[in-house]
Amino acid sequence: MNSQYEVLSPWAEADPVPLRGISPRLTDLAGKKIGLLSNSKRASRPILTVVGQKLKERFPDCEISWYDAWGTYHTPYWVLQVESEHKNKFEEWVGGIDAIIHATGD
Repeated sequence: MNSQYEVLSPWAEADPVPLRGISPRLTDLAGKKIGLLSNSKRASRPILTVVGQKLKERFPDCEISWYDAWGTYHTPYWVLQVESEHKNKFEEWVGGIDAIIHATGD
């Protein structure tokens, strides 16, 4: 009984992505460009509409920029933005934003 077993790691070999940490928090939203990222859930846009109104009341000189990221039931909407024909549009939008507020709308 000379049984041998090969032990495999459950981790796949992948190119490591260097950790960056989170972006520093903004100290103030005055004069900033705030992105409202809405997904395909029904309540997402109404939630963000109210958030945008409240932001403009509190910070009248902030700019609001919308991005509707529509997905399908089986495909997460963010995948559709970064791995599709929408990639350039999405990256251009993100590049001009100081902060993003996202709503799922469940």
